[in-house]
Amino acid sequence: MLTSGLDHVAVITNDSDRLQRFYIDIFGATVESDGEEFPGGPRMTVINIGPATELNVFEIEGNEQADRQTPMFGRGRLDHIGLYAASLDDFNQIRTRLMAAEATDGTVTDFGRKLSLFFRDPDQMECEVLVANPEPGRVPMGSASHLYE
Repeated sequence: MLTSGLDHVAVITNDSDRLQRFYIDIFGATVESDGEEFPGGPRMTVINIGPATELNVFEIEGNEQADRQTPMFGRGRLDHIGLYAASLDDFNQIRTRLMAAEATDGTVTDFGRKLSLFFRDPDQMECEVLVANPEPGRVPMGSASHLYE
């Protein structure tokens, strides 16, 4: 394989400050930069969400794309993003924080080698956090995980 993963995902928001707080509070993310993308350009915030992965957040006055949400698989070419937790303990901490923020109901799905938790960020963008399953194959793939029953 000639790549080592995603470098960034670019998103549009109506409120960069709110989105920054969410990713900092829930995931321990850091803000690398925040300002005009170029002189006179839109506000661009770079939020580090992993060792080599970032969200490039654009706040563009008058742009209504952040307000448009549709059901899964009806969102166009990019449906959702999946973040990878560093460990099961980190996954559990993220799950607890997302539930406290009312960003998820906490349902964990067992996809065999990965456990999955869907959530919505403050812009209602569908996202997912995943982690390696410590007991793959124990329950039928796609079912609620035995670790959270």
